[in-house]
Amino acid sequence: MKNFLGLVAFLLITQGVGGLLHEVTGGWFRMWTLVHRIGFLDGYEVYVCVLLIALGVAVGGASAAVKRDS
Repeated sequence: MKNFLGLVAFLLITQGVGGLLHEVTGGWFRMWTLVHRIGFLDGYEVYVCVLLIALGVAVGGASAAVKRDS
């Protein structure tokens, strides 16, 4: 479970940072970000990317708190 939560945290943070880079650079990181591809998020991409980063940090903190199964 700890490894799965760590993977989810990594993916959330990666998508958030990639989305922010996509917005700041004008579209250079369009191949590996998903936020800009979702139609109903138009105009809210930056907010969603910041939210993804915050969720990734929270899930990463939760994964550190989970005991490893023996």
